[in-house]
Order: sequence, then structure tokens, then C-alpha cells
Amino acid sequence: MNTATNLGGTFTFANTTMTVNRMGYGAMQLAGPEVWGPPRDPEEAVRVLREAFDAGVNHIDTSDFYGPHVTNQIIKQALHPYQDGLVIVTKVGARRGADKSWIHALSRQELIDAVHDNLRNLGLEKLDVVNLRVGEVLKPSEGSIEEPLTVLAKLQRQGLIRHLGLSNVTPRQLAEARKISKIVCVQNFFNIAQRDDDTFLDELAAQGVAYVPFFPLGGFTPLQSSELDAVATSVSATPMQVALAWLLHRASNVLLIPGTSSVKHLRENLQAAALHLSPETIAKLDAIADRENSKEDDPRSK
Repeated sequence: MNTATNLGGTFTFANTTMTVNRMGYGAMQLAGPEVWGPPRDPEEAVRVLREAFDAGVNHIDTSDFYGPHVTNQIIKQALHPYQDGLVIVTKVGARRGADKSWIHALSRQELIDAVHDNLRNLGLEKLDVVNLRVGEVLKPSEGSIEEPLTVLAKLQRQGLIRHLGLSNVTPRQLAEARKISKIVCVQNFFNIAQRDDDTFLDELAAQGVAYVPFFPLGGFTPLQSSELDAVATSVSATPMQVALAWLLHRASNVLLIPGTSSVKHLRENLQAAALHLSPETIAKLDAIADRENSKEDDPRSK
């Protein structure tokens, strides 16, 4: 592993010995269109993973419902046997319908099956981190998560899972979860234009808990902003590189998992970790979310 690459510094998950570079990799886009079936270019998918690892990426986010099964199988093909220091974080709580839909899968048996699917397709005897995924597609929904998390905590005690995390949750749900198990990370929707979690992120930073934004570049609706474009031009970078760099500047507990199925795009993403943003530039970028919220509140924009 080439650890000399600047990947945003390091972060150690609370109450663990797991230390990762802050710029990681999200594997969702390794599957085919609509996160379904095999990739258009399987060899390129393997190259992306190997190049990411060789560049110093040691935090990979995945799930067996990507594909389904496909993404984990590609990770195993590309990187197994896994070297020490690589942290693979997966998630459970959903499944794919035959129509490619995303369906909640939070029953006891569905969670048990999901953990075993991840173990089998990744070629592991124990999963580093399993995130419980709840809520809607892009935002949490209030309600107890005690029952599904208790199932995962039991699998943890059985030795199938090292650590537990949460995805798409509220502060109240995190507080409930902590009565059941230690939580090492929270993975919620957050980016330069979508900042509903600002206060939550700061609370987690004070507690040393990792915050992992999903869709850091907008996800299914890529980020678009004239202000972002202008800043990118001024620092000789792409808008997406600036958006990633802003997240790394936002707080030291932010871990990034941008995804791609292209080696070229992967290199661009990793370069964002070395991008310096001045306080004045950060202030300009901070204002993007305020303008986006103003548009949503303005009835003329609807």
C-alpha cells in the first residue's frame, strides 16, 4: 500500500484499533446500471478497487444488496486475501426486489441472512463494521430501532461482527442504540448543499464518532451550483473535487466514501484530499446550502 498518498489524514474509530485514511471508497457504483447486476466493464471494476487500495484507501463501504451480491463479489475478486489494515464496512436492513426496487429488510431472519450473505460474498469470517440501515431513501424516519439492532448485537456477541454503526438515523435513534451497543459510526445523507445534519455532525465530532456522508456528491441528483463552479475555477479543480475537499474541511470526524466505476474518476476523487481551501473560500461554500434552502422555501421556485 502506498501510504504516502495524501488522503485527508487519518481517523481512528472510537473505542477500536481501526485507523483509516479519511478519503475512502464507496463500492455501490461497481454494480451495473441502477445498482443492479454485473458492471458494464468487470475488469475496470477490479482495476478501480486495486488502484484505490494501492493509493492508500483502506476504508471501503459496501453492502450485499448492491447488485445484489455483485459488489461484494467484485471486492473479493480484487482484494482477497485482504491485507491487514483494510476496513470493510457493510450495511444491512434492505433487500432488492425483482423489479430492482429497494425494500426494507429488518426482520430477525432477514438481518441474520444479510450478515451471512456479506460474510460469504466477501470471503470473511467476521465483518469489521455492520451499519444498520433504516429510514427512507434520503432521510431518517423517527421510530424505535431497538428490535433490529438487538439482532445485530447478538450476532456481534457470537463473533460474526466486530463493530456496529448506524445509517440514516436521528440523534434520538443513536441515543437508543447506545443502550444496546457501542456505535462507531453514523452514515447519513450530507453534502455541501444538503446540511440538515450540521448540528448532529458537530455533536458526533465532539464525541469522536465517525460521520460518513452518503451521496457526498449528490447521489442520483449530482450537485449543481454556479458558486461551486466559480470556486472550482479559482482553485484549478473540478466542482466535485471542491465539494469533497469542503467535506474534509468540515470536521475531523468526517470520512468520505465517494464512489465510481472509473479509474480516471477515482484519481480525481483522491486528488481532492490534497486540495487546500482558504477560510474565505470555505465561507463562500458554506453559503451554498443557505441559498439552496432559500430556493426550497420560495414558492416561486416550485
